[in-house]
Formats: sequence, structure tokens, C-alpha cells
Amino acid sequence: MNPAIRGLAAAVFAVAGSAAAAIPVPPAIHADGVPALPDATAEASARYLEFRRASFLGWDPQNRSVLMKTRFGGTDQLHSVRAPGGARTQLSFEAEPVPFASHAPGGSGHLVVQKDVGGNEFYQLYTLKDGQLQLLTDGRSRNWFGSWSRDGRLLGYASSRRNGADMDLYVLDPAVPGSDRRVAQVSGGGWNISDFSADGTRALAVNRMSINEGVVAEIDLRKGGMKVLTPARGRASYGDARYAGDGSIWVLSNRDADFVRLGKLDPRTGRFTAVSAEPRWDVTDYAVSDDERMLVYAINDAGVSRVRVADGQGGNVRPVEGLPDGVLDWSFGQLLQIAPWGEIGLSLSSAKVPGDVYSIDPQTLAVRRWTASEAGGLDLERNREPEQVEIASFDGERISGFLYRPDPARFPGKRPLIMDIHGGPEGQSRPGFLGADNYLINELGVALFLPNVRGSSGYGTRFLDLDNGPWKREDSVKDVGAFIDALAGDPGLDAARFAVYGFSYGGYMCYASAVHYSDRLRSASCAVAISDFVTFLENTQAYRRDLRRVEYGDERDPAQRARLAEISPLRNVAKIGIPLMVATGGNDPRVPASEAEQIVAALRAQGGEAWHVLARNEGHGFHKRENRDFIFWAGVEFWKKTLLDPPAAD
Repeated sequence: MNPAIRGLAAAVFAVAGSAAAAIPVPPAIHADGVPALPDATAEASARYLEFRRASFLGWDPQNRSVLMKTRFGGTDQLHSVRAPGGARTQLSFEAEPVPFASHAPGGSGHLVVQKDVGGNEFYQLYTLKDGQLQLLTDGRSRNWFGSWSRDGRLLGYASSRRNGADMDLYVLDPAVPGSDRRVAQVSGGGWNISDFSADGTRALAVNRMSINEGVVAEIDLRKGGMKVLTPARGRASYGDARYAGDGSIWVLSNRDADFVRLGKLDPRTGRFTAVSAEPRWDVTDYAVSDDERMLVYAINDAGVSRVRVADGQGGNVRPVEGLPDGVLDWSFGQLLQIAPWGEIGLSLSSAKVPGDVYSIDPQTLAVRRWTASEAGGLDLERNREPEQVEIASFDGERISGFLYRPDPARFPGKRPLIMDIHGGPEGQSRPGFLGADNYLINELGVALFLPNVRGSSGYGTRFLDLDNGPWKREDSVKDVGAFIDALAGDPGLDAARFAVYGFSYGGYMCYASAVHYSDRLRSASCAVAISDFVTFLENTQAYRRDLRRVEYGDERDPAQRARLAEISPLRNVAKIGIPLMVATGGNDPRVPASEAEQIVAALRAQGGEAWHVLARNEGHGFHKRENRDFIFWAGVEFWKKTLLDPPAAD
């Protein structure tokens, strides 16, 4: 067993009914209704929990090193790497995870960090120097990094400090704590500064009202005032707005198209002209060199990230062939960055790459790997590559997902299956690294299916909108039923041993699947999940509420409120006839812990079984090593008890 976990034994309380050789419960975990977890489970799976990721955050313009985050202790911290294959030098030494940081361009040397406490998502901005953080923001509100000015002297960001709900726009000089000033008072929680003009007199701001709707505005930093640049007609998404040298604005948009394209916005007319020429699939990220002679962008090709390098006008497009088939890592900022000297930086994960930093030579397109992340000494070539499954749903709509099968030589016969439903709901299951879930496939012989139901991103605007609002919401749940039916006919899968897992919005889908398909499922494990749309919308943080109403419905409208209540799992708990495992974070600002507590109580009141794990010092996710490991082990025991009989090696 991991020595750090074993060392907690003196400071933990025992789970009810625990016995000798049980895994100790971390101090911040409350495990209710969870049996003692055998130490043998930790021993058997230990190496699968030892993987780490290296996530690219940017370039240091002063010494040409890579800034990245990775975990060598209990949480992600900042590191720098001077050359491909070089040693990782730790820069931050916090008890809390450090999810994002950015070096200022130019010669100022500022390194700004964005960090919260206990997963509460009330992020603060700090400067980091010599391992010490100095607070730049107010220490109370929610703040979000936006953009540097071209010379690195100013930082633009968004903050909820005025009223806790609206993300007003601010600029500050990191060299002068207390220099921040509000440059735009706005309405809504989706605003942020995305770029500064070359002379520093203007700034671009983007308001992301939903994944399919946004606006671009320009702020006059000298005189004040803000002007919307995008047309009011119709609805379109806009993101990642940046000034171009010809007076136009680079932007990602689905204006007049089903998929997101890279193009330019005319600030005088609001006209969008596409630059990328991909016939299908979204452009997910891009970067432009300082001299605007080179453009690099990534597309989401049925879930796989494909990188393209072009000239500054979008011509002479060249595909980058040397990267693994995987997914660009999301790390709070740009996924692709071009260094002042031209090298392209990114990080990527795949079935056999936990997450590593790569760079691309802009001339030859040769790929260099900067890190080789550890995975507990396991042979990553054993990890199973997914196969794509596509079916027609209940109404004929084409839906798809990724199926990971165990090695048939080691696990012959029909295999049990867990359907892992992504969150968002605008998320997308993509073929990245499965992490500890590789233990389920490689050692327990469980098949894993990652569906992309309607409402998932990556398949166009029309598909994305198919679940919007309270009256379409359960169509995505019907997609789960269609997948269950289709996979039940697969000769390699055991239809008598199917289960579901879901995280965040996927957790709602998990509860809803238990409501509608208890007769076809063995069990369900639902994490940080919405159990009642009405109570969720009433209790989620104010800065998020309007954004979520666009997707789910408005609980203030009587008709919508009634429909939201009608489809909520909590109001239909009598239909749940299978065991649940429920995990949640005590500081979750998105889906409060009360969402878990109320459905656990309701299920138990009718005699149902529920394992409830509360991580008091976590938010919307489990980022502290001891909590993450314990919840995984609880999940393994839950699947063993509810799903894997007869034993996996049948």
C-alpha cells in the first residue's frame, strides 16, 4: 500500500464495521454506509494510481524553458523544464493544487498564478517568486485570469467582487499590488478579457453566455466604455478573440456554420470570414506567431486532436504527423502556444500517454517530447485502444462512443461493462488517458464504454442543441437506453452485468439512468451529481446560475420549474431499484453537497442501498491524492460487490 496513505492511519476514524487490514479513511473523508475497504484492494491497484500528468502551461521568454504542472506529492504544482528530457524543477510549494500559471511576455519576469482553497473555485491571482506567493486580488471573490498586455506590464482578468454574480473586467500591474482598476462593469458570469491592443489602449472582451452563444466587445482603456463588435442578429458562439495586425480580430466561431471555424471578425461590420478550411469538425484552439507569419490550430477529429500548421493567411496547411493519436490537455489557458522564437508548445494524452509536453518545430514539423510521465512502472503498451461504436438512437439520430474491451486472451467470454457518461453537459468523451480506470480493464476484466449522447460537443451546433431545455433533457437519457440495447447484443459483453458511472452532469445522467433502466443495470456510481434541477439552480453559486439556466431551463418560470421537477431523479427515486455509490465535495460551488445528501436520504428511506463518500476539503472534483485514491478504492469495492459476480475470471 502507498506509504503516504498508510501514514494517515494514526489520524483517521474507522469506517463502520471496519476490520483489521482495512484501508484507513483520510481525515477529510466522511464515508457513510461504505464497508471496510480491504487493504488488499489498495495493494493490488497501487501501481495504477501512481501515474502523473505533465500539462503544458506556457513558455518562459527569459530562458526558453517550458512552464508546466505535475504532481510529485499530493497535489499538482508548477515546474519548469529547460530542454526535452530535462529535469523538472519545482517552482511552487503549496498545500493546495496550483491549476494554472502564466509567464508575462517581454522582460518583466512576472509569473502569475491562479489558485483556490479546498476546491471552492473562488480563485485568487498571485505573483510567484522564489517559491513565495504574493496576493494580487481581493482574497474573497472569484477571479479568473484573462490576458497579458503585449509588453507584459498589464494583466486583464474578470472578478465577481462587486456583487458575487457578475464577472466585471479589471486590469492591474503585477509589479504594484493594489493597482487593479475596473475597466468595465458587466452583467453575467461569462465575461473575461481576451487580448490587449499592441499600444495597450484597448482590450477585447468575450462574454460566453453558453457554448453556442457569445459576443465580442472592445473596451477603451483610456476613456472608458465598451462597444459590442459582433452582430445582434441570430445566435453564434465566439471565443478566443485576439487582435490581428490588419485591424481585424482573430476569433473562433460557428457563425453561419454547424462547426466552429477559425476566422477573422471585421470590427466595423461584425462580419466573420473563415480562415480554416476544414470541411468538418470543430477548430478547438489556435495560436498566431508574433509576426503573424505562422498560424497553428487544432481540430477535434471525432474526438482525436489533429494539429495543423499554416501560413499567416491560413494557406499552405500542413498536418503534424508526429504526435500520438490523443487529446490536447486542457489547462485553464491556451492549449497551443507559439514561443517568441517560433517553437510550438502543447501537452497531450492518449491511451498510452498519461499526459506529456511536446513541442513542434515550425519549419520541419518535427515533434520533440519534453517529458515522459511515470505510470507506476506499468507497461503502457498493455493499455487497450478504444473502438468507436456508432448507432441510431430512439429517433434515428446517430450517436457514438468509445468502447474499451479487456484483453480477450486474459479475459475470455462475455465481459461486464461500465458506461462512463461525461459531464458538461456540453463535454465530450475523447480517447485520452484513462488513468486508474485502466485497472478495471486490465486487471478486473471490465469493459468500459464512453458515450457521446446528444448535447455533446464536437459534433456540430445542431447536435449540441438537441438536449437544451427541460423538455428535451431526457432525450439524452433515452440515448443511454439505446446504447444499453445495442451493447446488450454485443457477443463480447454480458448484458446481465451492466452498470453506469457519471461525473458532474454525467452524474445526473447516472441518477437518471438508474431511474429509467434499473431493470437493465446492476448498479450506478454518481459523483458530484445533480439530483434535483430546481434545488441545484437555487443553490449553485450566483456567478454560474444564469449560464446554467440557458442549458437546463429557468426554475423561476412556473412551467419550466414544474418540468424540471418532473424529470429530476430525486422526485423519481422510487423507481431506483439498484445500489448507488455517491461521491461529492464539501466545498463544491457548482453542485452543492446537499444534492448528494438529499438523494442518499431518499433512497435509504425506501430501503435502498447507498454508499456515500463526502470529501470535506474538495470542490467539484477530487484533486488531493489521499482523497482521490480512497474514492477510487471505494469504487472498486462497489463494483466488486454489485457488478462482478460471477467473478471476473469466469
